[in-house]
Amino acid sequence: MSLKETLIRSILDMVHYSKMSQKIGLFKGSGALLMLHHIRPGGGLQQGFAPNSGLEITPQFLNDTIEQLVENGYQLLSLADAVNIIDSGVKPDKPFAVFTIDDGYRDNLQHALPVFQRHDCPFTIFIAPDITDGRSELWWRGLEQVVLENRHIEAEIAGEKFSLEATDTASQREAFWKLYWPVRNMPEIEQRQWIRQFCSFYNVDLDEQCAREAMNWDELRQIASDPLCTIGAHTIHHYAVSKLPAEMVVKEAVQSRDRISQELGTTPEFFAYPYGDAGSAGPRDFELIKEAGFKAAVTTRKGLIYPDHQQHLTALPRLSLNGGYQKQRYTDALLSGIPFALFNRFRRVNVG
Repeated sequence: MSLKETLIRSILDMVHYSKMSQKIGLFKGSGALLMLHHIRPGGGLQQGFAPNSGLEITPQFLNDTIEQLVENGYQLLSLADAVNIIDSGVKPDKPFAVFTIDDGYRDNLQHALPVFQRHDCPFTIFIAPDITDGRSELWWRGLEQVVLENRHIEAEIAGEKFSLEATDTASQREAFWKLYWPVRNMPEIEQRQWIRQFCSFYNVDLDEQCAREAMNWDELRQIASDPLCTIGAHTIHHYAVSKLPAEMVVKEAVQSRDRISQELGTTPEFFAYPYGDAGSAGPRDFELIKEAGFKAAVTTRKGLIYPDHQQHLTALPRLSLNGGYQKQRYTDALLSGIPFALFNRFRRVNVG
């Protein structure tokens, strides 16, 4: 466990065990948009080298979270219904919870859908068509597989050469994170070219990996046919939009919407920014997505929803259900809004 994870757990435990979440209701806001990626057995509970396990939770934790929300008086809403409340600028009598899932992986159909159906719980999946086509570079997974399968790794990024050992869990983690951020920070098209060359050299097939992980269009049509499911847009290629020229941001968003509409027969009203943090989507992009005609858009900026977000419908924060924090007390602490208030320096709206 990293120092950062230890600190976060300590803060969440303090909020929960001190009963601060019950004593201080100031930061609870109107509700929460919850974010997921993978939902599958054992998700987030892996031992050893599993650097992307934070993107996974178990179906049981999803089930427990829905039950926890209902017990705490939350109304389970579709994203459309929640956006209507946010757009009104009025805090509802009962807080709302909305489940959103990024990328459209096959486990969403296999393991998440039955849980949502059991509880009659709406959910939204944001789709990047290149992923659904099975040809996207899920570079973070490709990098993980290279490190897992090789005891020594050579790489060069922006003129910097890396020679890394990966012989045990500790050295695998070190190797992964030494490469992760330099790759993450590359210009988008250069990044995808680099990861393809890198993975090809180490005999990792990115297309096979993507096709194995992602729902195809037939599977997506199956899950989209459920009345509980809303499909949103997520760009074509899963690019960090802040790194793109303005015209390319609009093209990625609009073409994603159009392709989904063509395949599924329904036109997405909502958008999710790939990666979605402050370095991947900013004020320029929030305005571009609004101008592109989307009703609302979600980021991965940390926070709950407040009436003030009425003026920022294309910059909505989310609460991540992280695989490393699959305990009801952590969810309870996050839903209090207190950790986000600390993180955001007591700003209700963080869109800068």
